[in-house]
Amino acid sequence: PTQTVTPAPQFRRVLLLSIDGLRPDSIPLAPMPNLLTLMQSGAYSVNARTTFPSATLPSHASMLTGLCPQKHAVTWNDYLPEYGYAQGTDLFDLAHAAGLKTAMVVGKKKLIQITEPPSLDYFLFVNDRDLILAQRLSVEAPIDFNLLFVHFALTDMMGHEYGWNSPNQLSVIRRADEALGLTLAWLEANALRQETLLLITSDHGGHEFTHGSSDPQDMTIPWVLSGAGVRPGLLNTPIQTTDTAATLAWALRLPLPPEWDGIPILEAFGQPQPLRLQPFCEDR
Repeated sequence: PTQTVTPAPQFRRVLLLSIDGLRPDSIPLAPMPNLLTLMQSGAYSVNARTTFPSATLPSHASMLTGLCPQKHAVTWNDYLPEYGYAQGTDLFDLAHAAGLKTAMVVGKKKLIQITEPPSLDYFLFVNDRDLILAQRLSVEAPIDFNLLFVHFALTDMMGHEYGWNSPNQLSVIRRADEALGLTLAWLEANALRQETLLLITSDHGGHEFTHGSSDPQDMTIPWVLSGAGVRPGLLNTPIQTTDTAATLAWALRLPLPPEWDGIPILEAFGQPQPLRLQPFCEDR
């Protein structure tokens, strides 16, 4: 018998949501019913890996540039505009060059340093709770986006304040799930959900009151794909955060730069999975 290959899905837009500091084991503990529902109906991994150091700005740079840290050269983790931007061609660069509309709504201002301003059509920084960010997103963000990156910040902040998987952090994770629900409702209300590929992930986990190390609790992140054309189930392909950019570029029919370290996770779409020619970033 020959293998049946699912036709490649067509997506008009992608929405990437990063819940800063979310460990996979926190999802059922909180719990997060909206995210759990997306996992049940979508493709997911609870063993995806971030890059080292497992810190917010370097990890998000790898997530959106498809590059290991030594290539994008983001070694700082604060808003330092004098340091410039991540090196290399990022996902926003690809989308904007193709005439697609790009947007970023974030809870930490430093994430603007991932891509240079000409590649962003819309940017909103909300220094407030995840629910407030989601409410402002639903009112202010453009509905004609092709690439939208959303970042919820509070899970990470409460981890540093009260400890990872502490009752205080888990309560905030439940609120992040409510903010996810508001975002999904915004898509539905504007008839965007059917043609949107959702990818929900994180930049890093954490242990005790910190992160940044090579500890598996810091390095392991969730990775959830949802949308028409996604084949439901647990993914067998080992996933690194650089694969996020590659997967979303593939979904938008954008060319993958040859220097990217990430690969598209086509298993999620019932397609033959390409081989990973480069080892994971932290294995080099």
